[in-house]
Amino acid sequence: AILALPSLEELYLSRNQLTLLPPHLCQLRQLRTLWLDNNRIRYLPDSIVLLHSLEELVLQGNQIAILPEGFGQLSRITLWKIKDNPLIQPPYEVCMKGIPYIAAYQQELAHSQPALKPRLKLVLMGLKDAGKTLLRRCLMEEDGQREDVGSLEAGSAQPRGCPGQQQDIGRVPVGKGIEVMDWTADAERGLTFIVYELAGDPSYDVIQSFFLSPGALYVLVVNLSAYVPQRFYPSVGYFLHWLGSKVPHAVVCMVGTHADLCAERELEEKCLDIHHQIAQQEKRDAEGLQNLVQQVDEALGQDFDLRCSSPHAAFYGVSDKNLRRKKAQFQYLLNHRPQILSPVLPFSCRDRCQVRRLRDKLLSVAEHRDIFPNLHRVLPKSWQVLEELHFQPQAQQLWLSWWDSARLGLQAGLTEDRLQSALSYLHESGKLLYFEEHLTLREYVFHNLPRLIDILNVFCQRDATVLLQKLLSDTHIDELRATQLHHYVEGFLLHGLLPAHVIRLLLKPHIQSREDLQLILELLEKMGLCYCVNKPKCKPLNGAAAWYKFPCYVKNEVPHAEAWINGANLSGQSFVVEQLQIEYSFPFIFPPGLFARYSVQINSHVVQRSDGKYQIYAYRGKVPVVVSYRPARGTLQPDTLSIASHASLPNIWTAWQAITPLVEELNVLLQEWPGLYYTVHVLCSKCLKRGSPNPHTFPGELLSQPRPEGLTEIICPKNGSERVNVALVYPPTPTVISPCSK
Repeated sequence: AILALPSLEELYLSRNQLTLLPPHLCQLRQLRTLWLDNNRIRYLPDSIVLLHSLEELVLQGNQIAILPEGFGQLSRITLWKIKDNPLIQPPYEVCMKGIPYIAAYQQELAHSQPALKPRLKLVLMGLKDAGKTLLRRCLMEEDGQREDVGSLEAGSAQPRGCPGQQQDIGRVPVGKGIEVMDWTADAERGLTFIVYELAGDPSYDVIQSFFLSPGALYVLVVNLSAYVPQRFYPSVGYFLHWLGSKVPHAVVCMVGTHADLCAERELEEKCLDIHHQIAQQEKRDAEGLQNLVQQVDEALGQDFDLRCSSPHAAFYGVSDKNLRRKKAQFQYLLNHRPQILSPVLPFSCRDRCQVRRLRDKLLSVAEHRDIFPNLHRVLPKSWQVLEELHFQPQAQQLWLSWWDSARLGLQAGLTEDRLQSALSYLHESGKLLYFEEHLTLREYVFHNLPRLIDILNVFCQRDATVLLQKLLSDTHIDELRATQLHHYVEGFLLHGLLPAHVIRLLLKPHIQSREDLQLILELLEKMGLCYCVNKPKCKPLNGAAAWYKFPCYVKNEVPHAEAWINGANLSGQSFVVEQLQIEYSFPFIFPPGLFARYSVQINSHVVQRSDGKYQIYAYRGKVPVVVSYRPARGTLQPDTLSIASHASLPNIWTAWQAITPLVEELNVLLQEWPGLYYTVHVLCSKCLKRGSPNPHTFPGELLSQPRPEGLTEIICPKNGSERVNVALVYPPTPTVISPCSK
């Protein structure tokens, strides 16, 4: 019946348990909006490509594996959602980039034959002493392989060798930093794992999240000999929260190492305890989210005017649209819990049966089409050849220029205009780094990830001795120079500060010229590791040393508490100011390294900054801003991150103008954590002025809503006699992105 409505422009069919669409969908020629999310659709009719007026197409949460030929013709689509589908043609990474990239993929597939290359990312994670390195080496030794450490492709490796005989396995040294290598787990079927071994040291937190991505198999490793039930959360629960917030619905295999050091009954009890506590944690988290859904449902059951009548009301003033978005977010978190595949698998390198059992388990999980459809993704042959050419033995430099990469593209049969989409896919799938939107970095392709990881490992190294060894490796350094370098290292480990020429010494094996150094520093800044302290806005430094700040290293440095922090003028007399403070709360987990990366991201927005371990004081123009992180003080209290400013009431718009870009930067950064639950609130200015330890909070959703007409004041529920000016709760224009609209 709907097909008989040729003038239909909008069609919303979300959550209707649909399994197929009519083949003559193209009869709806005027259709501009088509929402089909959260159904059971396995394929789209070929005629969908004829809906040339389509501007919104929402397909997420279905079972679509292949998009129809010519799908890239739908060039007018601006709202496109496709996640949570088992996509193989085009691959998930291509589809997520948008319609132009799908068009480029399909055109390339028409130019060259399709290619299948089963490769899966395997990530080992766990505490520092969990036994990840030992486990990895035992698995790879089982296949008689030498480790291709420092290589993404077999054949481009410089093998470091493998552990010796079985009796020496217990003495395998612990891995240092993050390592990446290839493991051909099944030569017959050509199945290769790209193995990432993450560091268990918190010093690496600022970079480790870059290596957590969808479509990977995660192995969470626990040292059973050292495990006690009281240490469940730091050993297991924390990693599940961390992974779940970065990769919703992640596939996790639990492995318990050093099983040979436990008695049989002890082994059974510890494995059961871990299994039981995982179930308890998941139950608590799910019940918490279900309670939040219920609260939103109750609020939606009220009339909007009733919600706006009293600040005591739950979700005071929040629009129905924002509440529905909030509910959808909670439902998404509920439906995308981690997939923990089995109870803990005991593992000992001394027991070859356990080694083979784990290897077989990983292979069976990897080849399960319902779990890893991306293993069977179809690529244009030219894209696969391009990937192989970038990782051939002679391409061992740290990066390639765009033109070097273009020459490899020509060998793969890719002209320059078709190279961009291939590089974009390789970037999204984690094979290399290519920042197509960055003014400087887009001229380079970082194809040698193992060497790049070596560089990142240098800046996560907190051992003064190791850093000094790198700096003093030159035998021609005199005593005075050595003392100076020692002071630089001390300053780095305390304040996170290093001059560019010392950074060059630390990276000496990897970079050869000043241009190399500048490019690496641009990359580190892009990744959120550091920023230039004294970079001028327009003119060069005229020979002065450029200094770089690494916020993750700031230890006991306390920001300079300027007079304005306490609302005082230069003569010390207090003046009447209103405080504006936006607070983000993280009940489950605060993303590791987030504060340090955020500190780098906001640098372009502020001046005259002073950094502490958990605080940043700065100015936006002439307006003061304070960014503060407060770790949880107990299990029932959340971590919080707040952004604050102040101004007199007539000039409060200047405070909004100061904090709005900082709030938006944080929201953009948090979009990297789609499974993270957090809340946003505007703190009551009157409570802050009184110094209340628990100020009243207004919903953060108000930031994205226009000010209600005629409303000038809101009563503070903490003190019914005090009224808060509406300008202290609503921004002048609703431009700030609220968490539920991401």
